[in-house]
Amino acid sequence: MTLIKDITFTQADIAKLEAEYANKRPQEILAFALKQFDNITISFSGAEDVVLIDMAAKIKRNIQIFSIDTGRLHPETYQFIDKVRKQYRVKIDVIFPDAAEVEGLVKEKGLFSFYKDGHKECCGIRKVKPLRRKLATVDAWITGQRKDQNPATRATVPVIQIDSAFSSGDRNLIKFNPLANWTSAQVWQYIHANEVPYNELHNQGFISIGCQPCTRAVLPNQHERLGRWWWENAADKECGFHEINLISNNN
Repeated sequence: MTLIKDITFTQADIAKLEAEYANKRPQEILAFALKQFDNITISFSGAEDVVLIDMAAKIKRNIQIFSIDTGRLHPETYQFIDKVRKQYRVKIDVIFPDAAEVEGLVKEKGLFSFYKDGHKECCGIRKVKPLRRKLATVDAWITGQRKDQNPATRATVPVIQIDSAFSSGDRNLIKFNPLANWTSAQVWQYIHANEVPYNELHNQGFISIGCQPCTRAVLPNQHERLGRWWWENAADKECGFHEINLISNNN
């Protein structure tokens, strides 16, 4: 399929592209995304995202990357961000939440309200709003979502989609999930084969890593998502980064 660069994609266009690229290699999906969009960014927080950064760096120079600092990350995560920046010689746009909103939440409910009220309010302030602010400046974004990360919310994640949760008006934000069909084993095979840096917390039993108060290590053979928001139901284990999954799940 030949497309004109930077055209506006409709649902029908994306459906055709999804069908065409559904079973292609992540590198092919990435190559298409980076060729099609100049104003595109990679969301970086975990191991999958660095796999994408490694792949993208072999396709195109000067890739855009962003990461959200919630203010509650592990020290190892901050070290990880800097390690990736140095190894790939890339700029990472670190986005912060609105300080006044964080201060207001903490003053009203304390530092650990999410254990009682659920994580959505805190994540909304610390993650979703900064993400929305960032995504309003780009035409497309690339994520490390995989179908097997959370069967309750990600089982049907496509490799290409319109992100209706963060689109606005007549502007369709395009979302690429090149690793949607990969397993955790494939991610780690790539990491080891290509000497891709990873968060040192993985060596301590952490698999899915988020904010320090909401992340814990899991036992061998336990599902990775059990280490995130362990006090909540599986269907609620999304921070809002991939709000479209929750929207789709409720339809």
